[in-house]
Amino acid sequence: MKRDIDTTFRIWKNQKNRYPLLVRGARQVGKSYSVRSFGENEFDNLVEVNFELKPQYKIIFDTLEPEKVIETLAVLSKSDIIPGKTLLFLDEIQECPNAIIALRYFYEQMPELHIIGAGSLLEFVISQEDFRMPVGRIQYIYMKPLSFLEFLDAVGETRSRQIIEAFSWANLPSHAIHEHLLSLIKRYSVIGGMPAVVLEYASTGNLDRCFQIQTIIIQTYRDDFGKYASKVKHKYLEKVFFAVPKMTGKKFMYSRVDNSILSRDLKDALLLLEKAGVVYRIKQTSGEGLPLEANAKEKNYKATFLDIGLMQNICGLSSDILLTPDENYIIVNEGALAEQFTAQELLAYNDPYRMPSLYYWAREARNSSAEIDYAIPWNSCVLPVEVKSGKTGALRSMKIYLDKYNLSFGVRVSQLYFNKTLPVFSIPFYAIKKLLHLIS
Repeated sequence: MKRDIDTTFRIWKNQKNRYPLLVRGARQVGKSYSVRSFGENEFDNLVEVNFELKPQYKIIFDTLEPEKVIETLAVLSKSDIIPGKTLLFLDEIQECPNAIIALRYFYEQMPELHIIGAGSLLEFVISQEDFRMPVGRIQYIYMKPLSFLEFLDAVGETRSRQIIEAFSWANLPSHAIHEHLLSLIKRYSVIGGMPAVVLEYASTGNLDRCFQIQTIIIQTYRDDFGKYASKVKHKYLEKVFFAVPKMTGKKFMYSRVDNSILSRDLKDALLLLEKAGVVYRIKQTSGEGLPLEANAKEKNYKATFLDIGLMQNICGLSSDILLTPDENYIIVNEGALAEQFTAQELLAYNDPYRMPSLYYWAREARNSSAEIDYAIPWNSCVLPVEVKSGKTGALRSMKIYLDKYNLSFGVRVSQLYFNKTLPVFSIPFYAIKKLLHLIS
């Protein structure tokens, strides 16, 4: 399955001062497949070590000397490991912390060797107090589920993707194509971007089977709770895990999860799920300037789920949604689906080398509250982005924000066709990747 990260891997391969890569992301977002495919297509040979499948390989890293490690790996794998011609792939590397530490010495003593590590619960190893992270000697890269544009490639809609990629104000789609792209968003909102689900849909079109695979993935995440249950009880993780999909787009309040549980316990659970890459917090920021994190309010945030398809599965969606002609299909839970889609797209097109982050703006005042769904950095400014689930909706909060910070325009993302009448640029959901290009 073609992924956009393939291009990032190829660029990394050809860099002169290259660091070992550590691929981070939730389970089953395609890390192993993408690295393996990259190794098979771009190198003379691939040597893969999966520490979960072959725990006996951990002992190799009792030494951190690259030459000795390579010598032993070559014997056990019965493969030549030649710098510049071989990709060494250390999968499920969180199972062997010494292998993570060894990456530093590969960078210093064997920089010609291409080496990639990947794991789904890396954050739990990295955050341990006694772990010696090789700071400044490795490079992180973050993988997420398939974006909407990657989904188009996977389901045979490459021409639709090419049309989106070519958007400019001088080259907008016809209204017929606009409606077609909205219908594809409807499909993506049900299937989601988890590779196994997308592959099933692309191969068979069987929605019931897609939902079954989604359920299996959800259960896999629940099974992982046992790997960090010593820190937070299972029931707290379960509560938050199933609450986030139903609270998307709303300020996260622990009382809405379960008012009989201490907020402290639920917060610990939320932070652990964020570490596992299953949820993302969207922090409230003052919007006064960049960087957004500097003006973030740590106590105020919304939360969004990893994947829109998994979100809908947890919310009890039926496959009948694809059979309904209702043009307002994206209005679910008062627009939660629209915000989930937008958040997922914004995260997908983030710089893959940067830790994913999202922000929103809110003013809480009696009879004068206001909220901007997303605040994103653009040039030296903060760009306000409002999400409207239907084809109508007031923009009172946008006006308040523009007046407060003396900005000339903001962006509305909705089902509406393109419109650049100031003070609000209107951009359809399917064009989120082109958002910054279109306003430049």
